[in-house]
Amino acid sequence: MSKSKKHSFSKKIHLHFKIGVKKYPSVPYILKWTLICSFIGFLIGSASAGFLQSLDWVTDFREKNLWLIALLPVGGFFIGLLYYYLGKDIEAGNNLLIDTIHDPKQIIPFRMAPFVYIGTIATHFFGGSAGREGTALQMAGAIADQFSKPFRLTESERKILIIAAISAGFGSVFGTPLAGAIFGLEVFLIGRLKYDAIFPAFAAGIIADLVTKLWQTHHTYYHIDLIPDVSFTTIIYAIIAGIFFGICAATFSKVIHWTGKLFKSKITYPPLRPFIGGIIVASAVCVIGTTKYIGLGIPTIVASFDQQLPAYDFVLKMIFTIITLSAGFKGGEVTPLFFIGATLGNALSYFIALPTGLLAGMGFVAVFAGATNTPMACIMMAIELFGAECGVYVAIACVVAYLLSGHNSIYNRQVIGTPKNQRFTNQTQKHLDEL
Repeated sequence: MSKSKKHSFSKKIHLHFKIGVKKYPSVPYILKWTLICSFIGFLIGSASAGFLQSLDWVTDFREKNLWLIALLPVGGFFIGLLYYYLGKDIEAGNNLLIDTIHDPKQIIPFRMAPFVYIGTIATHFFGGSAGREGTALQMAGAIADQFSKPFRLTESERKILIIAAISAGFGSVFGTPLAGAIFGLEVFLIGRLKYDAIFPAFAAGIIADLVTKLWQTHHTYYHIDLIPDVSFTTIIYAIIAGIFFGICAATFSKVIHWTGKLFKSKITYPPLRPFIGGIIVASAVCVIGTTKYIGLGIPTIVASFDQQLPAYDFVLKMIFTIITLSAGFKGGEVTPLFFIGATLGNALSYFIALPTGLLAGMGFVAVFAGATNTPMACIMMAIELFGAECGVYVAIACVVAYLLSGHNSIYNRQVIGTPKNQRFTNQTQKHLDEL
């Protein structure tokens, strides 16, 4: 091909590209965020895989060496020292991610990722009652935000990046990419979704989940044996169950914040808080003689779907988790909320005429929905984990729990986008104006 023909050909390609961009203005946006989400999705999915595999190992090791639980106060003290002397600016954890979405300032320090990883692994290694979503989200946010400047993102694009990172972290750690995407869109602003982030959220969530699976990381899946046909009677039962789930969610959110303030007011030196909390938790494990209520509690969650459990299981798990996290141990609230919700649903089967497995599944997501104000993500999570057949029941439970939990939340930096009742306060309107 001659030079003139090559030049003519390149001009045609350039012209067609310009015409294509004019006709389809979303194409550059899609290409850009596909590349960004593929990159951060690989990093976050790999980080989640390593974290989950580490968590499985330390859990198995602790259960085979129960004497380690006696060292929980010592482990807590060193976690406290780590954050007190080197991590004061990242101690807000998930709330820092939410603040960054609302008002981006400094880049999230990268050390948030290794610090929360070390803190969570130590918490589980020595027998604290905590989850994993907080760790996954913080690792994801810290990793992704390091690329805000290299990618030359604007302030609004940086917000989208953090949302995509949250979606990737949540989706990959639970194996629920669609729920992860919706969670990232829903968690920071109660009652509203940020639709300009919808493509990055789904892309990052799906890619991170695929990468986690490529690393041969397995997730726990659950099965509901019996789902009755929907009727007026079963709908009423679902509403009644949702009321209990909403009350439980609000109680958990209020008590964990109150207990955290109590630790701070009574113990002025921060590293001593997890030390004292560790003494309380380790002593309680010794007294009751079981490790059922520490760690993630996955075996009990699985059992709640097909066998009748003691009705007080959810109360004890709530107490262990609140003390662990309020004292300053690291991890997350979500998996313990799954435990609390599933065992509460199991307990409700004593007097609500719905199958035990269905009530456990409803509680699994509904208490989480009420405690985080993310009903849509929780409904999608139930469909991904349990199948679409339970959709009507979990939707009723999640919506009722969401409404009844009020504006309480385990994330105290959430902003009210649309109040659950239609009474706008001056503070709410101020937040909306700022957004």
